[in-house]
Amino acid sequence: MSYTVDQYRREISTKKILVVGMGRSGVAAVKELNTLGATVTAQDINTVDKIDPKFITFLEREGIDYYFGTTPEHMECFDVVVLSPGVNPNLDFLNEGRNKCVEIIGELEMAYRLSRGKYVAITGTNGKTTTTSLVGKIFEESGRKYTVVGNIGVATISKVQESTDDEWMIAEASSFQLETISQFKPVVSAILNFTPDHLNRHGSMEAYGACKAAIGSNQTADEYMVINYDDKACLALASNTKAKLVPFSRLELLDFGAYLDDGYIVIRDENGIVHQICSKDELKIIGSHNLENALAAAAISFFAGIDTDVIAEAIKKFPGVEHRIEYCGVVDGVKFYNDSKGTNVDASVIALKALEHDIILIAGGDGKAQDFTELGESLVGRAKALILLGRDAKEIEKAARTAGFSNIYIESDMNDCVNRAHEISAEGDKVLLSPACASWDMYDNYEQRGDHFKNCVNQLLR
Repeated sequence: MSYTVDQYRREISTKKILVVGMGRSGVAAVKELNTLGATVTAQDINTVDKIDPKFITFLEREGIDYYFGTTPEHMECFDVVVLSPGVNPNLDFLNEGRNKCVEIIGELEMAYRLSRGKYVAITGTNGKTTTTSLVGKIFEESGRKYTVVGNIGVATISKVQESTDDEWMIAEASSFQLETISQFKPVVSAILNFTPDHLNRHGSMEAYGACKAAIGSNQTADEYMVINYDDKACLALASNTKAKLVPFSRLELLDFGAYLDDGYIVIRDENGIVHQICSKDELKIIGSHNLENALAAAAISFFAGIDTDVIAEAIKKFPGVEHRIEYCGVVDGVKFYNDSKGTNVDASVIALKALEHDIILIAGGDGKAQDFTELGESLVGRAKALILLGRDAKEIEKAARTAGFSNIYIESDMNDCVNRAHEISAEGDKVLLSPACASWDMYDNYEQRGDHFKNCVNQLLR
């Protein structure tokens, strides 16, 4: 059934809703749905002693039931289940709920139903945070009302009650969020690229791709999907959308879309008119991957109706994002870069290519069942040394040695890695933290890992 936002908000007040997963988005969902009058229950795999005591106090003050370290016995008593992105939607108690006709959706889907305004939604294996942040800066430069939300660190549902009809929600959307949508429908969507990631969760590239492709599944012919023309696997994900495809390319001149022409970012519109944005040399963000991110952001913003002069000004000002090839300082002539957001092989290969040569790479962590062959091969001719830590360090070492790279060190923690890098580096070298792995074996998230790296570097700077 289709509802207006006001109708759905009224309907929510009559619903019994189970929120599963008490991460950032789950906690936000519990609070927002409770404020809207729903009868909310919270669930998490962790036991009470591992849940924030302040949140427990909130639940008990509000009379909200919770199942921590256990699951509800009677799933049929709920009307809706809202999943946090980190929760596997195929857990046994969730399947039981499906069998009893309980609607199971994700936090992004619930937020969409409850929020006013228009959505831009950006997905892809890599570059989501940079592109989403850049689009946000372009919207800021334009003077439009906007909010940057989603996988970037701000739960979308936390912003729904203050959203307005003239607002743009700029959402970074992960595969985990997109696998639990049903009505979610952005005005402009984007798929930046498509390479292996999260295969331990999705099981196959086909399943992972289906989640990414879902971003355009509800779009119509008067809406737009921005897509990477140079990544043919990515381009194939657009086959089922009805949206107008807007390709972007770093390598080819296009009849329509965003591309590079004689060193300039340009957009050719639907009437064949070419709009010059800016020179690629005016970008502050480094690497060919960031040129692609800028092309995508320009296309997204242009087809959302923003003037090209505004787009150009914002792109030229944009410094990049934290934890993504972030310059951290120089020690004894050696530059240190934090790329903790490089949580898969493709992201780390991109970072290696961006820094080009004389690199000491720090990598390792939870490998998510990835194949590290390409990472090993990318070290040859670019890296001087490889320093490893974390659960799957040995897997990366094996791939590196198979590729013929042998200057490898294995350390027990980040502090030892940074100290080792300092010890073996020479003036002109670049120390790069780009783990090619998730952080969950040693840290709560990639931000915590990146902050620890920066703290270790700061110790050298003193």
